Amino acid sequence: MRALLQRVTQASVTVEGAVIGQIGPGLLIFVCAMPDDTTATADALAAKIAKLRLFKDDAGKMNLSLAKTAGSALVVSQFTLAADTSRGTRPGFSYAAKPDVAETRYLHFAQSLRTLGIPVETGKFGADMSVALTNDGPVTIWLDTDN
Repeated sequence: MRALLQRVTQASVTVEGAVIGQIGPGLLIFVCAMPDDTTATADALAAKIAKLRLFKDDAGKMNLSLAKTAGSALVVSQFTLAADTSRGTRPGFSYAAKPDVAETRYLHFAQSLRTLGIPVETGKFGADMSVALTNDGPVTIWLDTDN
């Protein structure tokens, strides 16, 4: 799986003019399932993200995890994280998991974060979404379970 994390002071996702998910301080997580990903892959990624120390402690150092700050996560499916730009000028997306598998992994990933005690809001898989955020820092981290 691939994930792009953005530390935010707030974030929301809108579909067809209606806000369907929103959080205050926490992480906006764009996630993309790859063909070989399993539920175990999703669980491992969720556990890593919950423990990553991306939030400031009292001394201003990034020493606190999402779990330690009682922050929330807004999880948005993002198949374009699998973009192949190696040829030409039009990205290819054949490296992303097929939609039925990708949706299952995406939903499992969100549930895995919930199981770890993280409050989670989500986007709508396959929808045309509008995402708004206020990046905090900015802090933006790329994760790939293949690395």
